[in-house]
Amino acid sequence: MALFIVTQPILLWFRNDLRLHDHEPLHRAIASGAEVIPVYCFDPRQFGKTAFGFAKTGAFRAQFLQESVSDLRQSLRSIGSDLIVRYGLPEQIIPHLAAKLAVSAVFYHREATPEELAVETALGDALKPLGIPLQSFWGHTLYHPGDLPFELSQLPELFTAFRKQVERDSSVNPPLPAPTRLPPLPVEPAVEVGEIPALETLELEPPAVDARGVLKFRGGETAGLARLREYVWEGDRLRVYKETRNGMLGADYSSKFSPWLALGCLSPRQIHAEVGRYESERIQNDSTYWLIFELLWRDYFRFICTKHGRKVFLPAGLQGIAIPWQQDWQRFDLWRRGQTGFPLVDANLRELAATGFMSNRGRQNVASFLTKNLGIDWRMGAEWFESLLIDYDVCSNYGNWNYTAGVGNDARGFRFFNIIKQSKDYDPQGDYVKHWLPELANLPAAKVHEPWKLLPVEQQRFGLRLGVDYPNPVVDLFKSAEANERIYTTATQGGNATPKPKALQRGQQRGQRRG
Repeated sequence: MALFIVTQPILLWFRNDLRLHDHEPLHRAIASGAEVIPVYCFDPRQFGKTAFGFAKTGAFRAQFLQESVSDLRQSLRSIGSDLIVRYGLPEQIIPHLAAKLAVSAVFYHREATPEELAVETALGDALKPLGIPLQSFWGHTLYHPGDLPFELSQLPELFTAFRKQVERDSSVNPPLPAPTRLPPLPVEPAVEVGEIPALETLELEPPAVDARGVLKFRGGETAGLARLREYVWEGDRLRVYKETRNGMLGADYSSKFSPWLALGCLSPRQIHAEVGRYESERIQNDSTYWLIFELLWRDYFRFICTKHGRKVFLPAGLQGIAIPWQQDWQRFDLWRRGQTGFPLVDANLRELAATGFMSNRGRQNVASFLTKNLGIDWRMGAEWFESLLIDYDVCSNYGNWNYTAGVGNDARGFRFFNIIKQSKDYDPQGDYVKHWLPELANLPAAKVHEPWKLLPVEQQRFGLRLGVDYPNPVVDLFKSAEANERIYTTATQGGNATPKPKALQRGQQRGQRRG
């Protein structure tokens, strides 16, 4: 039996790090010899409304969070401890617990963006009169900031420059092991462990299960590690990741690690270690590299948010381009309901609404359409994603929307996604759009991506009435892009950004990245 040195306990504040493996605050607390008291707070501010009035944490993400906290509690119980759960403000709850339990310190993983940092500051202020230090650690990225070849204040503004320097001059630390035993929670003074709040308590309805979803996502470290094992080893899908990652239909076209990464149920360093083992035991190729490449994008967005703070949330973005964005609610509602008349856009947004998930390829296309064709404020799209996505990560989400809207630090002018070409390239038989748009099920592959071209006799033949069963296009794809490119170019004149001419005609399609 493991022996624990009895000292003043350390309170471990869990946030978006709901795991036992590769958890430095937990590792350091154990190494100190102190008892460890794990705590998680459901912060009511995370279940309010966004600036545009959407549920800040929608039902899909809230359910995934519940499952993840429940799994963490079970994992802690299995090694002798437990998880104290509370509903309330961390800066009020944690000082109360810390004082009652006479802890020596509070350990936690720090975040990168203003809203989360404000909570840390408020907690630190509340602990100061108690003489209890608040000790932060960094644990959300592949590379530790201290191991980068530059200070974060000198972080390159182009991803490629960041990637090349990091790959050349830095290394990824191995993941820390999960503990096998922890002491029980203190008996005296007794503390109620508390219940995980129901969705109704969070003023949410349980989400309906749609059988068309690509994967049954279940929250928690246990499920995350199982997905890692299944994708890499059992399914042996890593060897073809680069070739399949732009898919949209099915469970295994991409890793689907992002929901577990977002809540910290999976550590990026654990994934990196598993890829390294796969390369040693099976194969090392472009696909194994590309998975790490995507994790690098995730790192980059978090470091950029750390460097630039609030700028990533402003309408002018990291570049400060004052585009006169529209807040056209009528068209925005058509977009978010999947009623734009462009099948690829509509199918993806209906999948999001029905399941809380959407492929990376889909995200690029719907974000491009909202900003480059409808000219609508990108923040409305970002908040809609924040509300619905089970893999919502504040840095990746807002960094990606900055990029796609053309206002990000690494954006390259007016980049427009040709939705029709994208449809034909990535869904040539129309299997994906028919999966989510049953009204188009009878259309042949040659017709399904441009239903507005159907003649009346064809509409009758295929049982589809345009404007009745499926909407006509809300805009002309190319004319709307040309109009918005002119607006973008006008906004960039006289500024630091240099617009790339004729981006529309060149059909450049580099887009959003997601870890």
